[in-house]
Amino acid sequence: MLTRIIISTISIIIVGYILPGVVISTPFAAFVVAVVLALLNSIVRPILIILTFPVTIVTLGLFLLVINGIMVLIANHFIRGFSVSGLFTAIIFSILVSLINGILGINSYKEKRK
Repeated sequence: MLTRIIISTISIIIVGYILPGVVISTPFAAFVVAVVLALLNSIVRPILIILTFPVTIVTLGLFLLVINGIMVLIANHFIRGFSVSGLFTAIIFSILVSLINGILGINSYKEKRK
């Protein structure tokens, strides 16, 4: 679990430098964002998925991107030192963090298998 949080922290820092509209003031703020997003994704996200299930089916799952963006905006509301300019930026942020997590996580997964 700690490894996943650290990988997410690194991903959030990288995306904060790449994506305009996202401001991360300190590495500690990125760590807090990673922890808060992990908590939100484990508690709030399943509830939102159930409530928006019909819309998700109609959009063939693309509405899940909006749910991910909403999770980022909720984290934006609670964390000082982290700012996202809008929903579209939050959606792009969540996509990029997921991609970078996947790339960095592959190395972590290979190390576990050894």
